[in-house]
Amino acid sequence: MPDRYYAAACQTSFACPQRRDEIGERVTRMSAMVEATLAGYEPFFDVRLFAFPEFAHAAPVYLTEAELDRHLAVEIPNEHTDRYARLAKKHGIWIQTGSFIERHPRAPGRVFNTTCLIGPDGDSSGIVSTYRKVNPWIPWEVHASPHDVPGLVDDAFPVADTEIGRIGTAICYDWLFPETLRQLAFNGCEIAIRVSAYMDPWGATPPMDWWTLFNRARAAENTMFVVAANQGATLEGYPPFSWPGGSMVVDYDGRILAQADAGPGEKVVVAPIDVAALRAERERRIGHDMRAHLRTEMYPYLKRPIFPRADGAISIESLRDRIMKGREAFDAPR
Repeated sequence: MPDRYYAAACQTSFACPQRRDEIGERVTRMSAMVEATLAGYEPFFDVRLFAFPEFAHAAPVYLTEAELDRHLAVEIPNEHTDRYARLAKKHGIWIQTGSFIERHPRAPGRVFNTTCLIGPDGDSSGIVSTYRKVNPWIPWEVHASPHDVPGLVDDAFPVADTEIGRIGTAICYDWLFPETLRQLAFNGCEIAIRVSAYMDPWGATPPMDWWTLFNRARAAENTMFVVAANQGATLEGYPPFSWPGGSMVVDYDGRILAQADAGPGEKVVVAPIDVAALRAERERRIGHDMRAHLRTEMYPYLKRPIFPRADGAISIESLRDRIMKGREAFDAPR
């Protein structure tokens, strides 16, 4: 394994897709961004890991799961992941794809917000791991969560043991739940990739720059690198929000190693990933090792069901109803 290499946090700026036949042109552009980054930085940096934003291929722009399935959903693997696999094998790199709207044969009628880690050492499709968003941004995101389909996957928080380190992923709103990243950490994650579409005013600028806040906090509390790729689309291209970009790389102490300027547009930032240093710190530290200090018996709240699983079609109205039920469960006597 290389002691040190570079990761590229890549942000895209596409118009909001309406049909699955628009995905191919986005793959073409993201592949070109990979090729350009490799060529441009070759004299300076060994770039081995690339991360792209949520919704880079398709977004939940329709109001129901059925409409998403009809217009945008694809199965995985597919022709697009095959193209990334060829690119990864050609250059010996790993690519965390932007998210797809995915249909799954074991969950008919459901669709998921899904990203794949693709590398030269993946399976026959090149896919190293597949992650489905556990916490959709409700009520606006009407796709399902693995939480809604028990048994869909063996591990909802996969961590890939690769030549360049142990890599895990979570998507956008997942990062506001410390349990998500803590589970990745306990699954062995060393480099956590954030595939994200974080909009204003919670983006990369004060006074409410949640993007920077949570990326740094999750890195420090789990002693892991964070490679975070954010959506850089414009309000015109991706209404009703503006997208601040600010893609970044953070080290295991919460230090920002590189960050794109806030604002829309295609941007790529690269920063070093020193896995040997991370492993040495994890082995050496007695203080501030919050993973080893976790007193699990003191937190029974996770044993209480709060947000209910989907029962029937997912829509904005059904999500609002489930949110109310979650509040009732939260407020119930304990």
